[in-house]
Amino acid sequence: MTGQRRVIARVLSEAGDHPDVEELYRRATALDARISIATVYRTVRLLEEKGILERRDFGGGRARYEPSEHGHHHHLIDIDTGRVIEFEDAEHERVLQAIAARLGFDLVSHRLELYGRWRAARAAKPTEPARGPAVEPDLRLPGGLSR
Repeated sequence: MTGQRRVIARVLSEAGDHPDVEELYRRATALDARISIATVYRTVRLLEEKGILERRDFGGGRARYEPSEHGHHHHLIDIDTGRVIEFEDAEHERVLQAIAARLGFDLVSHRLELYGRWRAARAAKPTEPARGPAVEPDLRLPGGLSR
């Protein structure tokens, strides 16, 4: 792996959020100004093909990425800001297993992405216009949730 690809891989491994290619490029060039946007695109594609990186489409017209070994979790996406909240929920998992069993299936995989609006943001700033997707860190919350 080239030095520039190592920088990009490091940026991805240290990301606490789900960055898009533009954000990866911004972070990588802060570490090595010689990295081109084309190198970021090629590296992301290579890591995705190797199963190291997973592509996510949370809306907003840009793919976002996270490491494949990130562990099983689901996403709640704020449609106004693009904020992604990761969560795990044992009850949800049990319900999915029960539905699959009732229909005669052994569940081997699933993905859940929920889209909504964060109530606290609406209550605090009811006249603020909606913004495009933001790339910001996911913050861990109690009970397996993160913001």
